Parts: sequence; structure tokens; C-alpha cells
Amino acid sequence: MGSGLKIYFREVRVSSTGRKEPIDVTRDIAGIVRGSGVTDGICVVHSMHSTSAIIINEHEGGLLNDLVSKVRSEFPADQDWQHNRIDDNADAHLAGSFIGPSVTVPVRGGSLVLGTWQRVFFFELDGPRSDRRIVVEVLGE
Repeated sequence: MGSGLKIYFREVRVSSTGRKEPIDVTRDIAGIVRGSGVTDGICVVHSMHSTSAIIINEHEGGLLNDLVSKVRSEFPADQDWQHNRIDDNADAHLAGSFIGPSVTVPVRGGSLVLGTWQRVFFFELDGPRSDRRIVVEVLGE
């Protein structure tokens, strides 16, 4: 029998240098999981910004460029979006809505359960920004 449910909550801050930029935050998230004392459970990674997303994918330069290109082609900044009448970042809001603000990763043996090539990324969609917040909650035993 386990020792009971633990809930551990932390925040990660990141800065971006590009308008659209995937930023690998796996090391930060893994460190939070290790520090949580949770052996088996889940880790929720959530962006606090509607013009960003959280994704899991491979950290390979060509693929990261392809992701940015795909987002730009699906959500062009120069389209006549209605939101641009008040704030010139509708493309970022739309992309963030379709990609999503959160991922949930299993935790086993005190570590994130990710595939061989999988990494966790904060996907900046409206940069550059100097202070983006990601919340991380680890739940389990």
C-alpha cells in the first residue's frame, strides 16, 4: 500500500527570442518531478499564456523548423483576423488554441515517462517575450 497522494506545484519561467519558437523545457520539468518526491503518478505541464502552447516532440532542428513553418502556414499573421483590430496577435491566439496549453506526462520511478526521442517544449507563438510562465503540478505517490 502506498504512502498517500502527494501534490507538488512549481513554476518555470522562460524567455523567447523569436516570434514563433519551440523551447525545450524537459530538463526543468524533470528536475521538478525529481524534487517532488512523487514516485508514481502524473505530471501536468501548463502554459499560463493564451499565445503559447505546450507540446511533446523530438528535439531535432529540422523538425522544429518544420513545426514553426506549419504553424505559420496554418495561422498566417497577415490574414484579416478580427482580433487584430484590437491586438495584432490573432495568429498566436488561434495557434495556441488549436495546439493546446497543456500536456500530461506519466511519472514512474520518480522520472518522466517519455519515449526515446520525446522532449517537452514550451512553444512561443507571440514572441519575443521576456517572462513566460509554465506551471507544473506533479500528483501521485
